[in-house]
Amino acid sequence: MSIAVIRVGACLVSSSVIHCVVLTDREVWLVFCLKIMTEVDIYRNTPIRLLGYANEVGEAFRPLIHVKWVRLSYGIASAYVLADTLDKTFKMSKHPFVSDSTRYHQVFIAGVDTLIWQSFASVIIPGITINRICALSLYTLKYTIKLPSKTRKWLTTGIGLACIPFIVKPIDTFVDFVMDETFRKALRTGR
Repeated sequence: MSIAVIRVGACLVSSSVIHCVVLTDREVWLVFCLKIMTEVDIYRNTPIRLLGYANEVGEAFRPLIHVKWVRLSYGIASAYVLADTLDKTFKMSKHPFVSDSTRYHQVFIAGVDTLIWQSFASVIIPGITINRICALSLYTLKYTIKLPSKTRKWLTTGIGLACIPFIVKPIDTFVDFVMDETFRKALRTGR
C-alpha cells in the first residue's frame, strides 16, 4: 500500500482510494515516517550501509597501517553520515506543511535525528567496539600464544574484520531503542 500526501488539509491517496482529511503537522510527520518505512532506504537497507562502517575497517587494520589511513576511513564514514543526513532532510523538505516555519522546524528535526542516529550507529559505537576487540585480541595473542609480532597483528586485523558483520544489526537496534526512549520521546512530548 502506498501513501502519498497531496497537500496538508486536502487528500490522502491510498490504494487508489482518495480520503479527504485535515492533517496536523504531527500527522504529516507520521505519514512521512510511514512512507520512509515503506520505501527502500539506500542508506540503511542496502549494502551502501556498510560505507558507514569504513572506519571499522580502518580500526581493524590499525595495527598494520599508518594512522593517516585510519583517519581516512573515518572521513569516508563521516561522508556517508552526512550524505544520509542530507538525503533525509531533502526528502522531508519536499513534504507539504501548513507554514514555512513548521517546514523548517520539521526539516531540522529530521536532520538532527538522522545525524545523531548515524553518528552513533555508524561511527562512534562501532568504532569503539572494533577498536576494543582488536586491542583485546592483540593483548591476548601477545600473552597467550608465542607468535611473531607481524602474525599477531594480521590475526588481530582478521578478528576485527570478522566481527564487523555481527555488530551491525545489534548496534543499529540498540541506537534505535536509545533514540526512541530519549530524543524521539522528548520530541513527542515536547520536553
